[in-house]
Amino acid sequence: MDIGDMRREFESEGLDREALDADPVAQFQHWFNDAREAGILEPNAMSLASTGADGMPDIRTVLLKYFDHTGFVFYTNYGSRKARELDENPRAALLFPWIGLNRQVRIQGQVEKVSKAESLRYFASRPRGSQIGAWVSEQSKAITSRGLLEQKVAEIKRKFSDGEVPLPGFWGGYRVVPGRIEFWQGRPSRLHDRFEYVRDADGWVIQRLQP
Repeated sequence: MDIGDMRREFESEGLDREALDADPVAQFQHWFNDAREAGILEPNAMSLASTGADGMPDIRTVLLKYFDHTGFVFYTNYGSRKARELDENPRAALLFPWIGLNRQVRIQGQVEKVSKAESLRYFASRPRGSQIGAWVSEQSKAITSRGLLEQKVAEIKRKFSDGEVPLPGFWGGYRVVPGRIEFWQGRPSRLHDRFEYVRDADGWVIQRLQP
């Protein structure tokens, strides 16, 4: 099959302005709940786009760990490529591709590190294996074999065998503070419904975008 012929109609009820919550975070909560209830695989998986000092865009999939009116939070190694890019240019874009519901959410905003207390609270909730993994990986750096990685795992397990695994000083969270959030609902004939929330001094301005 010619890849250009791959298409399907987006059959959905659509999205009306009257159905939207005035608060985009509340609207995101509604859609996130829908994605969970629909059985979407990893509904908290989001594409994270960043750009470092060299101006080259970069993108990868990370997991949203919590969100509220202050922003959308994920965790990573502070020595990773994404962390370096966010330090150089503290702005990012997020994409939640809930294709099974013919929906996507796009978010743009400023980025800030979460507090150490927030990072510690989340790190303590992780499975022990994930805690050890955070200590082991020098994320994004080259390594000659997986065997070396597994050797480091064994060393860290021995090091912390008698107690809790502490929070690494090089690991923690980032918060994307939204300035723009778009809700996209697929419709037939590519005439999709798109509504954009843009932050202003008094709250949020909502406008419909052309498909």
